[in-house]
Amino acid sequence: MTRVTRDFGDSMQKEAIHLVSSDVNFVSGRFPDYQIGADNIIIEPENNPRVPSLKEIVAKETTQLLEQQKRLSVRDLADKFEKGLSAAAKLSDESKWREVASLDRHVLLKKLRDVLDQLRGRVAGRNKDDAEEAVSMVEALAVQLTQREGELLHEKAEVKKLATFLKQAIEDAKKVIEEERAFARAEIESARAAVRRVEEALQEQEQMSRSAEKQELEELKKEVQEARRIKMLHQPSKVMGMEHELQALRIQIAEKSAHCIQLKKELAILRKLEENKSNLYELEGSESLGSCLRIVPRTDPAPDISNCSIQWYRTEGSKKELISGATKTLYAPEPFDVGRFLQAEIVLNDERFMVTTTSPIDPAAGLGSYVEALARRPETEFNVVVTQMNGRDYLSQSIHVFHVGKMRIKLRKGRSTKAKESYSASMQLCGIRGCGNAAAKSIFWQAKKGLSFILAFESERERNAAIMLARRFAFDCNIILAGPDDRAPTGTS
Repeated sequence: MTRVTRDFGDSMQKEAIHLVSSDVNFVSGRFPDYQIGADNIIIEPENNPRVPSLKEIVAKETTQLLEQQKRLSVRDLADKFEKGLSAAAKLSDESKWREVASLDRHVLLKKLRDVLDQLRGRVAGRNKDDAEEAVSMVEALAVQLTQREGELLHEKAEVKKLATFLKQAIEDAKKVIEEERAFARAEIESARAAVRRVEEALQEQEQMSRSAEKQELEELKKEVQEARRIKMLHQPSKVMGMEHELQALRIQIAEKSAHCIQLKKELAILRKLEENKSNLYELEGSESLGSCLRIVPRTDPAPDISNCSIQWYRTEGSKKELISGATKTLYAPEPFDVGRFLQAEIVLNDERFMVTTTSPIDPAAGLGSYVEALARRPETEFNVVVTQMNGRDYLSQSIHVFHVGKMRIKLRKGRSTKAKESYSASMQLCGIRGCGNAAAKSIFWQAKKGLSFILAFESERERNAAIMLARRFAFDCNIILAGPDDRAPTGTS
């Protein structure tokens, strides 16, 4: 047996590597990792990620293009085809590169096999078996490489077919684009022609209307001139004299009318002074909804009436209705008082003094439309402060919510409900009668017998709106919602 030393093997390995590396260009920097299975079958490692073949990539791109063809415009379709053509060109270049790499692999395998044959002739024993096993592995690699070359040629043919198809599709898309552009140009020209015809018709109509107006104006001028001529022919001096007399009479009538109005005003002032000569008090404040009326002395030496008996009334013609609870020097009109006179009776040392508003109470501007808008909602919320509960002062000044609904009224604070009652005959709701300067913003609400509140609103408008809205919803439930001992006026809703 021939003995192979270590130095000889190393020198042969270096020589083989030198011969192969001098003629072959390696695609990668290392030899592929392959494993030899049973019957010399080459097995690729499972941990290497599977790279899709060129055929699968082309089939996937073709499917996506066919799916998107129906929902793309002609211009977008042409862009897609051009991108597909560039992708096909890239794939073709990649196939050429793979072909070159395949040729390099063939050269590498041939060189490697020659080296292994030479090595097998020089070694013996176990090294010879290893060399033969390496030769069989190289042959198996050559067979697999040949199979892959066949697949590569098939894929190359498919890529060429796809490139041809894409070129034809691009040509068809360009033809369709040109046809669409020609059709669009024709439509634009047709629309421009129609616009020109409409403009010409409008200009012609405008000219005709101007000529007609000018002709009518000329005819009117001629008629006026003819009327003036006829007027001058038929006693022009007498007509002019009558015109001067009429002008003088108009001036005199205007002077007499102004003098008469002034005399009426002075007479009304004198009558009012005579009627109130013996009265020591009068009402101060705006006589409208949302204000406060206060009894004040007319003269400085007038006696103090803070401890006197006072009673307020509503008057309408000969009817006089007592306002229960209105026994203070101050009273804030409520919606029931609109359209009626208010009168206060003062009893001082067995003497009675009467003070009355000069005109009926006027409604608040815009309040009616505001209530109509709120009535369309199923429920309206108002922010209030409870000042009294069951006749006692309520110490907490926190904000409560007053709900006015179509079927009931509710008062709550946060999630806690203070009162929740449906409209009934025992429920009362009216403006507060007294309560100082806050009377115009406050109401009295008796939810049921034994449970009453005095609530202060944020403004006079919200207070009056809440009263009107609650009375309207209660009337829909056949309930007359009023204050203590009040009778609703006719037509209240």
